[in-house]
Amino acid sequence: MTSLVERLRAAGCVFAEEEADLLVAAAEDDGHLADLAARRIEGEPLEMVVGWAEFCGLRMRVGEGVFVPRRRSEFLAHEAAALTPRAGAVVVDLCCGVGALGAAVAAAVGAGVELHAADIDPSPLAYARLNVAPYGGLVHEGDLYAALPAALRGRVDVLVVNAPYVPTEEVGLLPSEARDHEPLVSLDGGADGLDIHRRVAEGAREWLAPGGHLLIETSERQSPSTAAAFTTAGLAQVRTTTSDELYATVVIGTA
Repeated sequence: MTSLVERLRAAGCVFAEEEADLLVAAAEDDGHLADLAARRIEGEPLEMVVGWAEFCGLRMRVGEGVFVPRRRSEFLAHEAAALTPRAGAVVVDLCCGVGALGAAVAAAVGAGVELHAADIDPSPLAYARLNVAPYGGLVHEGDLYAALPAALRGRVDVLVVNAPYVPTEEVGLLPSEARDHEPLVSLDGGADGLDIHRRVAEGAREWLAPGGHLLIETSERQSPSTAAAFTTAGLAQVRTTTSDELYATVVIGTA
């Protein structure tokens, strides 16, 4: 164990002792541990190596080549859960990745949520199915609203979205764990980072129930533009809320 900690520390892992414990717990035998350690030392995100990420106190299944849920997005999950009706609510996690947001909202709200998760990238959807299964969630593949069953039109109470919002020219500035190991489609938001935000906002009113809410994670710098996209799309009561603790920003609009 001491040797493993030293190797992790030499590779730049700040929390080497904790990471070593997680690698040992995930390993089936010594050979498997050696493989896991090698992957981590070579720079693969710890979550992909051990197969799970903690999110809102839950273990979300992840794997190689998927977007790993960020702790900052817990703020988006909490805001969405607070706006979700407790009886028979329809929740859609759009651009869902591994489905962490939808699963976290459903877990917080409790029984009775009709949960749907959708993404254009098929790679994370196998994990999304595992993560939303405890809440009866359904997973759909496709481009934004085109992925959703037509029967959801006008019925969605909470539409929660963590779409890519990194401007194309800034993707290269991301940490190597994201840049080298996560799919570009989950990171690159177009020239100003907000291409998907505008598309989501434009289509939201068709899918939201009366009084339903759209919530999108963005950056503090980009939040005025995200909010403007909501207003242009005809959403009402548009507001921006932030968490200093998680360095997180969410724009919310109402149908």
